[in-house]
Amino acid sequence: MATNSRRILSVGIAGLGAIGGVVAEALAAGIPGLALAAIAVRDRSKADSWLAPRRIVAEIVSLAALAERCDIVVECLPPARFAEIAEAVVDAGKILVPLSVGTLLAHPDLVERARETGARILVPTGALIGLDAVRAAAQGRISTVRMVTRKPPRGLEGAPYLVANDISLAGLTAPLKVFEGSAREGAKGFPANVNVAAALSLAGIGPDRTRLEIWADPGVERNMHRIEVDAESARFSMAIENIPSAENPRTGRITGLSVVALLRGLTAPLVVGT
Repeated sequence: MATNSRRILSVGIAGLGAIGGVVAEALAAGIPGLALAAIAVRDRSKADSWLAPRRIVAEIVSLAALAERCDIVVECLPPARFAEIAEAVVDAGKILVPLSVGTLLAHPDLVERARETGARILVPTGALIGLDAVRAAAQGRISTVRMVTRKPPRGLEGAPYLVANDISLAGLTAPLKVFEGSAREGAKGFPANVNVAAALSLAGIGPDRTRLEIWADPGVERNMHRIEVDAESARFSMAIENIPSAENPRTGRITGLSVVALLRGLTAPLVVGT
């Protein structure tokens, strides 16, 4: 009789905000083959008060310890702390699931280091649809990829690009295009807002050829993304309206769920999509 002796993979979460919380709850509820092992946070008492009523048990450790103790680390940190955990996970030869995908573009050396250490960097779909189609088209020739993002003004406030260019969104009464350029430039100017564009660029023709527009629109309540792809194999467009997270209006509710779906796919006997 065959027996299933597959080792349980330990999962660590760096950051317990809007996305990390969703992932922690899903792991605590049970994902076959995976177990929540540890969490790294800045405010331990706040984390304890969040975990206790949900009866979620996980050791709270430092970022460095997270990489040492866990097989998989889900990064849900502010972009400024991305390199700290990403480098540790890659150097340890573990699996990194980054949410700060825009910041990943600024660290292309991580991919080569992962190749050397045996680590894997698995970017979740996040707030986008259709990355499977883009990845498939990229096996051939893609001519253009264009993405238009519309967000409520509150979801863009404080972005470095807006601050540097003295663009105020206060009292906005009509849609305002606040950025047009490459996905790489957009990720640098809006690090907390356009991880979706960074993921799209990595799936397709790269961050310098992927074109991006960002609009602050007081008439919308959801984070909206439209993608247009022209390739030799197909021409297609996709649109999605994400409901912003109650904890963080910059993040769509579906983003955390996409991480859960990715984690389930690591151990599931059936995986649908590339």
